[in-house]
Amino acid sequence: MTHAEVNLDRGYAVVALQGEIDLYSSPQARELILGCLEEGRPTLVDLSAVSYIDSSGVASLVEGLQKARAGGLAFALIGVSEAAMKVLQLARLDTVFDVYSGIDACPAVS
Repeated sequence: MTHAEVNLDRGYAVVALQGEIDLYSSPQARELILGCLEEGRPTLVDLSAVSYIDSSGVASLVEGLQKARAGGLAFALIGVSEAAMKVLQLARLDTVFDVYSGIDACPAVS
C-alpha cells in the first residue's frame, strides 16, 4: 500500500487507501479499519486510489463489515476504483457491501 490515512468527515471515520492492497499491506489496512470501528465510529473505506486488491485485502474489508454489523455501526465503501470493483464483483461481494460514489452520497450519520 502506497499510503493510508484516516480523516473524520460528517461523523464518519474515512479510511483512505492508496496503491496496492495485498498480503504485505493488508495488515495495515485491517488495523486502520478495525481501529476506527473499535472507537465506535461509523466507517467509510475510500478505495478510489486503489490500483490492486487481493484476497487478503478483501478479507480485511469483510472483517471490517462483520465487526461493524456486530457493533451496530455503519460501514461502507466509497469511490471504489475499477480495479477494486472487478475483484469485488468476481467474489460477488459488490452486493454485500454498501457502495457509494463518495461521501456526499452516503446517508447522514445520526
